[in-house]
Order: sequence, then C-alpha cells, then structure tokens
Amino acid sequence: MNTSIPAPNLLVIRSPNIDRAVTFYEKIGMQFERHAHGKGPEHYASETGGFVFEIYPQRNDAGGTTNARLGFQVESVDDALQSLDALNVEIISPAKDSEWGRRAVVRDLDGHTVELVTPPNIESC
Repeated sequence: MNTSIPAPNLLVIRSPNIDRAVTFYEKIGMQFERHAHGKGPEHYASETGGFVFEIYPQRNDAGGTTNARLGFQVESVDDALQSLDALNVEIISPAKDSEWGRRAVVRDLDGHTVELVTPPNIESC
C-alpha cells in the first residue's frame, strides 16, 4: 500500500500586469525568476521547498484567478504588512493571533485574497 499523500507542488495565478504582481509577492519575501517554456508566454516563477508559485499573464477576463484564495506562511506577518504598506494594499483582516498563529488577510494588487500566517512555532529573529 502506498502511504504517501498528495502534496501541492504548483500554483498558477494570472495577472493583467505580471511585473506589478511580482512586486506584491516580493514584499512578502518571495523571490522570482522570469521564465518562458516553448511557445508559452513569459511568466514569473518562485520555488520554495519543491513548491512552485507562478504568475502568468492574463489574456482576457475568462482567464482570471481572483476568485481563488491564496495562503502563504511568512516569517513575520507584521513585517510583511509593514512592507506591503507602501503599495497601499487593502487589508481585509488586520494581523491578530489565532489558533493557527499570527494571521492577516490582504488583497493583492490584482484582487486575489491572500492570507498571511506566521505559525505559533516560528520564533521571530
């Protein structure tokens, strides 16, 4: 019997302005490289621990991904929010402690709902 369980390894969102979108995600600590595969469009990719997060261009309204809710573990929710402050992002739920750790919910520059969490077992440096 195979005891391995499915684990996410790829998430792709679409943006009408991929350079602007990358700016948001870099503010929470992600690092990106520009990629293009075969005849596909240029896009950005960030890989952490075998998980790949990609931002592809949105070609039309039908290709939108803003109904998806994204979640990222960050070293410090408070530091991430402070970094995002310069972008004037919408804060849906301000930082507060919860059973999952310190948590906040914001909207990225394209309208994706993004949950940021610092689990309780991560100590601040």
